[in-house]
Order: sequence, then C-alpha cells, then structure tokens
Amino acid sequence: MHKSVFAAVVPLFLFHAATAAADHHIDVEHWSAIESKATGQEVYFHAWGGDPRRNAYIEWAAEQILNRSGVVVTHVKLADTAEAVSQVVSEKAAGRDEDGSVDLIWINGANFASMKEQDLLYGPWAEELPNWQYVDVEGKPTVQSDFTVPTDGLEAPWGMAQLIFYHDTETLPDPPKSIVAIGEWLEENPGRFTYPQPPDFHGLTFLKQAAYELMQDPSVLQEPVDPDRYEDLTAPLWAWLDGVTPNLWRSGRAYPSTGTQMKQLLADGEIEIAFSFNQSEASAAIAAGELPDTVRSYVLEGGTIGNANFVAIPYNASAREGAMVFANFLMSPEAQARAQDPEVLGNFTVLDLDKLNETHRARFDSLELGVATLTPEELGQALQEPHPSWMDRLSEDWISRYGVSQ
Repeated sequence: MHKSVFAAVVPLFLFHAATAAADHHIDVEHWSAIESKATGQEVYFHAWGGDPRRNAYIEWAAEQILNRSGVVVTHVKLADTAEAVSQVVSEKAAGRDEDGSVDLIWINGANFASMKEQDLLYGPWAEELPNWQYVDVEGKPTVQSDFTVPTDGLEAPWGMAQLIFYHDTETLPDPPKSIVAIGEWLEENPGRFTYPQPPDFHGLTFLKQAAYELMQDPSVLQEPVDPDRYEDLTAPLWAWLDGVTPNLWRSGRAYPSTGTQMKQLLADGEIEIAFSFNQSEASAAIAAGELPDTVRSYVLEGGTIGNANFVAIPYNASAREGAMVFANFLMSPEAQARAQDPEVLGNFTVLDLDKLNETHRARFDSLELGVATLTPEELGQALQEPHPSWMDRLSEDWISRYGVSQ
C-alpha cells in the first residue's frame, strides 16, 4: 500500500506522555517528544470499513493529522476486526516482535479481551494522552471497561454507542417496548420484524439484549460464562426465540446479514421495526433520503446495551508514536464534536462537556441532534455489555439452532 510522507510543523506541547519501553510500558516524557518522533511515520489503521459515513470521517481525521503533525494514516478497511487480530497473532508466532504491519485497531469486546490475555497490546498509553483530561470517566464508566474487561490504559475511547430501535410512526405509532412485547406483537403481525444473522454484531447485540430481559438473573452476564449453569440460565432465551422465529420476516428462513440490510427492509416496508448501535442512525437516514421523515427512535423499557468504541495499538506496531498522535486527535473536542454531528457520523462523545472551555463547548451546543435522535436523557443509563464469553457462546448456539445459509 503506497503512502507519501509529508513534513509538517510539530506543535510544541509539554505534557507527560510516553516513549516505548522494552516491556511495553510507558516512561514519562514530554508529549512534544512523542509528536516529534511521530512526524513522518506511516500509521496503518485497521478498522471496519462497512459504513461509508464512518469511512469518510476517518478520511477527514487522517487529513487533519497529516496537515497538523505530519503523520500519514491509511485506513485498512476490514470486514471483521478478527482479521487484524489474526494478523498480529501470526506475526507473534513468526517472531516478528517489531515493525508489525498493524499500527492501530478499532477494537471492542472479545477481540480486545483476547489480545489483552495474549499480551498482544502495547501500553499502557491511553490515559497519558493530552486529551484524556477531557474524557468523562465518572459519567461514562465504559470508557475504562470494555465488555466488563478493564482497559488498563491499553485502548483509547473515541465514541459512545447505545442500542436504539426505530420505526415509522405513520405505520406503527405505538411500537412494542420490551423483548416480551415484541414477541406478543409478532403474533399479531407476523413477518414484520427480523434481526441480522449472528455472528453479525447487531444480531448478537439483539440476542444479548433479549438475554438481559429474559434471563432470571441477568447479573451473571457480567461474569464469564459458567458452563455448568449456562443451559439453565439461557433456557428462557431459547424458549422465546423458538416461539418468535416462525413469526419473523420470511418465517425465520432468511435473515439480513447486516444492520444496513435491515434498515433497507424497513425502508422498503417489509418490516416495521429496525435497530442500530448508532444513536443517530435514523436521523442520518432521513437526511439522506433513505427513510421517511416520520421515522422516530426509542429505547426499550429497562434500558438498552451501550458501550464505547476503542482504538488499541498492537505490541509490535511499527508506528506507535504516530498511532498515539492519531488516537489523541480522535479524542479531541474538535474531532469529537464533528463525530457527534448527525450529518457527519452521529457518534455521541466520550468527553465530559463540563470540562471543556467555552469555545469547545460551543461546538457541541450548536449541534442539532436530528429529528429522530434521542437526547442523552431520553436514552437513559445504558446497560453494561456482557462479558465477552457470552457473545462467543450465544453466537455458537444460535448458529447451531437457527443458522441459515445466506
């Protein structure tokens, strides 16, 4: 992959940050030294490439950091984050402990837990970045906990996400607002709801949301799966799915493969409820002419699952300093405000707005969230993501029970 390297004037910040040590920990140095070393580095950012709006945002951020710090960022578009993880695993097995091909990964959940457990991550570094001072640690605890696994400074947050449902008020003015209610509604309206086929992330998120409501003791979701109790704990979930599957779109004999395809089914009038892990999904689709302006968002009673998006640096990255500079920019008030703009991306910020100065705060205050976007108050407190082991086990079991060839 060809990339040109440009020179740029390096801003002179005096901030305690990092230079790499042999044990992948950080020695305290001036942030200006990190930026100086980052100038001219080529950062290969491995991130899911399935969303054109997010791809455009990453391209914008790369242009900004190139002009400001001389760091060249190339977005390596993935179909699945596991591709980048496998690359790092392969390089470690081959003894390639320096000059790795992956510099930064958009990572969450099971992939982060796996890399952390195998000591495949560089750091800690995230909480030494200059813009960490603005992060809302108290109000958004998931910025330091990824699917219950402590981040320990090994990854930096760059966006908040929460599961929302959306519907057309013209055809469905009063949508069902619980998992049980969705099942009851489907009995009267067969074929009008579906979810992406696991292991798609949205499909798995729906399973976890259903587990929260249907399992007798949902607190166990915060712990690793107990093989001895798993069958009894999940019995209500599979019983519910057994009951609703014949009433799903195409009688459960086919499923959309992605959230984007599910959204298209709603636009085409084939289903009446869709959902997304982007709080501004419906507003953005309305603005783009993809959905009618009568579509609105809502959350289920009792709350919906939420998490933070993170970036992490592999242990053998060849451009660690450049990756840190880029991650720091992604957490900046400027980049966070642009990401929260529903016309750009619609990601809610990881920052505490009360920590910002008037100029930075004004960027957020001037944003129109969109006609179908819920306010933070309307979204309410998000449910914590289950432990990563639940995602793996639920995915395996769903595929064995209901999986179909696409």
